[in-house]
Amino acid sequence: MIEIDETAAGQRIDNFLLRVCKGVPKSHIYRILRSGEVRVNKGRIDAAYRLEQGDLVRVPPIRVAQQDEAPVSSNAPAAEFPILFEDDHLIIIDKPSGVAVHGGSGVAFGVIEQLRNARPHAKFLELVHRLDRETSGVLMLAKKRAALVDLHEQIRENRVDKRYYALGHGDWLADWGRRRVVKAPLHKYVAADGERRVRIQENGLPSHTVFNLIERWDDYAWVEAELKTGRTHQIRVHLQHSGHVIVGDDKYGDFALNRRYARGEAVPGVRFERMFLHARRLAFDHPATGERLELEAPLPPECAALVAALEKQ
Repeated sequence: MIEIDETAAGQRIDNFLLRVCKGVPKSHIYRILRSGEVRVNKGRIDAAYRLEQGDLVRVPPIRVAQQDEAPVSSNAPAAEFPILFEDDHLIIIDKPSGVAVHGGSGVAFGVIEQLRNARPHAKFLELVHRLDRETSGVLMLAKKRAALVDLHEQIRENRVDKRYYALGHGDWLADWGRRRVVKAPLHKYVAADGERRVRIQENGLPSHTVFNLIERWDDYAWVEAELKTGRTHQIRVHLQHSGHVIVGDDKYGDFALNRRYARGEAVPGVRFERMFLHARRLAFDHPATGERLELEAPLPPECAALVAALEKQ
């Protein structure tokens, strides 16, 4: 018997059971719901029922077959990350480049699994949004379900202001001025190598990015990207569409040039071995107080060193 507290209030019963009964096949979860073995306040419910604080949920005994491998998260080393903000509702970190936000697709574990293992007594911890593995910067996690629901609503209503730093290789044309708006529909597909990719396609999802020029040098443009929509790989593909590839981008970039960056040949004196995309700022309304919060993550040292070298050059 499980009594529902505020961390699970508002969640669908099927999603709640999938979280509580780790390792149990989804088909079995729905089977015990249909059969009435799961009860809420002694009554039968369907899979779409949303839990309320104080509900009493009966979870029947479930036998789990021995797994050949341990669950992904159990092998994740406990880790903390630089904290930009934390209270009873949220934790906002500065994610390093090269760290996935969650396990899956060939990645054993990510930020969420490491944080959960570092905080075993946390009742609830979920990602509010995602960053690509090679992208660094501001990442937001919810410590209460109510906070997660509220922040997702803010994202859907475009009330969350996301800003990124990106360094593009290519010519920023003089007639573009300091601000360039890109509205190009994006379509997700799977490439021949099995990797997820995105391309501009007429029937794709509407996508909108504003690029604000910070500084330009021969063949380079340092920009702030302002997301108006939040599509997969949006900044990377929209910047590529504008005639720039992000320095170090291993999916849409200049692969031969990336090797030269890594060897310290492209920009003399600087070895650069990551993608230059950094989530620098996030502004939103606090889900409990309504206060407008603005969190910033400083430009990582390796990115700052590359910018300094370009300025000097």
